[in-house]
Amino acid sequence: MAELIVLEHISKIYRPGENEVRALDDVSLTIEEKEFVAIIGQSGSGKSTLMSLLGCLDTPSRGRYLLHGQDVSHLSDNALSDIRNREIGFIFQGFHLIQNLTALENVELPLVYRNVGRRERERLSYEALRRVGLSERLYHKPAEMSGGQQQRVAIARAIAQAPPLLLADEPTGNLDSASAKEIITILRALHEEGRTLILITHDNEIAAQAKRLIRIKDGKICEDSLHTGKEQHV
Repeated sequence: MAELIVLEHISKIYRPGENEVRALDDVSLTIEEKEFVAIIGQSGSGKSTLMSLLGCLDTPSRGRYLLHGQDVSHLSDNALSDIRNREIGFIFQGFHLIQNLTALENVELPLVYRNVGRRERERLSYEALRRVGLSERLYHKPAEMSGGQQQRVAIARAIAQAPPLLLADEPTGNLDSASAKEIITILRALHEEGRTLILITHDNEIAAQAKRLIRIKDGKICEDSLHTGKEQHV
């Protein structure tokens, strides 16, 4: 498989100087296309900072980040926004749905920003909602849906234009156990269809669903293991 993500000696430093905080400290990492990776760590471990960098929501203080072979380490905000729109689908713990829009309109909204025509927007959005089992809920607003259904709308929004990378940040954190299982089942199916999936979590049971586990502690990768019995400790 081809390399999708390459991090080379990445550090993220806040308050440089005597009282500096190294949220990430010399992290190097390669993720290939079509992998299913869980990044796990407790609060303050650096996993959220790593997610922000992987999602082009922030830039490193040091090091180099290659996404699809392009160095995105020090691009402008506008350039990073363009890459996010083109390359990355985001799924957040808090759903981030607009309350006065229907499920269909919520899924369509990013496509509007990408200048996709109306008929194509509707087709892509309907197909994405069908894919997550919500074809009967197209015109329901978030307040009319359960938490699990709202997260499925968020997944549909993320996959509507088939970005090569899906980033799921604590996607089951606000859900009951039954809804969480439904969401993980959907995410696993998306991976099996050939999508690259990176799952950020603090939950060992959720992380165990991935094919590869990367554990982060104190801003460093302390474990990188495949579900083959082989394990690399850093």
